[in-house]
Amino acid sequence: MPASPPPPLPMLKRIPPGLWTALVWVVAAVQPIVEYVLMPPRREYSLSYPRDGLDSLTAQALLALAFVVVLTGSALLRRRTAVAYGLVMVGTVVSSVAWRQDEVPPLQFLGVDVVLCYLAATRARRTGITAAAWALGVLAGYAALRWATGTESGTASEPFVALTVVIAWLIGNSVHQARAHTAELHARAAAQAVTAERLRIAREMHDTVAHSIGIIALQAGAAARVMETQPARAREAMITVEHVGRETLAGLRRMLGALRQADQEQESASRDQEPADHDQRRTQAPLRPAVGLADLERLAATTTAAGVRVEVRWQGERRPLPTDIDLAAFRIVQEAVTNVVRHAAADRCRVAVEYLEDELVVEVVDRGKGGDTNVKNADTGFGLAGMRERVALLDGRFTAGPRPGGGFRVAARLPAPTAAGTEPEAKAGAR
Repeated sequence: MPASPPPPLPMLKRIPPGLWTALVWVVAAVQPIVEYVLMPPRREYSLSYPRDGLDSLTAQALLALAFVVVLTGSALLRRRTAVAYGLVMVGTVVSSVAWRQDEVPPLQFLGVDVVLCYLAATRARRTGITAAAWALGVLAGYAALRWATGTESGTASEPFVALTVVIAWLIGNSVHQARAHTAELHARAAAQAVTAERLRIAREMHDTVAHSIGIIALQAGAAARVMETQPARAREAMITVEHVGRETLAGLRRMLGALRQADQEQESASRDQEPADHDQRRTQAPLRPAVGLADLERLAATTTAAGVRVEVRWQGERRPLPTDIDLAAFRIVQEAVTNVVRHAAADRCRVAVEYLEDELVVEVVDRGKGGDTNVKNADTGFGLAGMRERVALLDGRFTAGPRPGGGFRVAARLPAPTAAGTEPEAKAGAR
């Protein structure tokens, strides 16, 4: 089956503006030559294009010069638009002189309108207005010349041609405004995307580093207290500090390397003006660590080794979760456990993860001193604010506050429909 031909509109858009200008002007210039000079004489005749109008060598030379000037201007339209506009204007005036006309025929002036439209669409607004003023000035000069010589008779064509000039400028200016508005929207969207990405990375760095630093501080304090009485335990604590510190440093290096790579690609994309390729490359940047509830047991083991026992309880039928839900649930638990280590002065906490039919419920409860520091943290701390923000972005519900019997409770309910199993099979199988 033969391939269908492409639609005509995209092919028309591929024609350069200079070629459009040359086609319009040349057709308008050749048509009277063919109709009133080359064709056999008819009863109809034209006062603007008499048969003997090109008999003299001077008239023929002027018309040839007009063709050369206009075609040169058409060829320079993309590179030197203002010069091209002037050349097309001059060629149009020379063409009228070759025919000994005291006004510019409307069809012949369409070439000037095409260049004016392109100039108004691609150059600054002031430049477009100046170009339109020059065109209107040329038309006014024709009218003034006829009035001064007393040859004004009949209906002048200048008002109609002036109307085409205004329409050409309006069309070009509308295109210019539309392009500027589109560029502004793209720039705003890019800035918002960068801001959102920075905020997300800041949350990731806070969640990761705060937990690790809490573990390091706890282990270092324990090592300092038992260094003289229990050197073996002190040595184990310092080994844990070294291990957690190396893991944290490696994670920071990966994240900062990804950020540097994304910035370099953004600069390269801006220089090459290829936003589509930049967006594709940016989505491939490994800025998000592959963590989730599958890593909860490892988190509990690390925190327990640091001196705060974490008991994990799973309820309901475990199933694959959407990546954003899985990541948010893990980060909430991680931040809550970090707060227990840093603020609660408790030796243990309980983490409950419950899979409901259309929700995922995570809860972290401790029996520490949640009446003072944790209340303050809930009001002003970045950790609980970040947790609340994560849950709000996922259209969930978040509560945090002291318990009536003592301690602190953090709970989040995240939407997780049963049918929304979007995680890779490998990760789901790991659970």
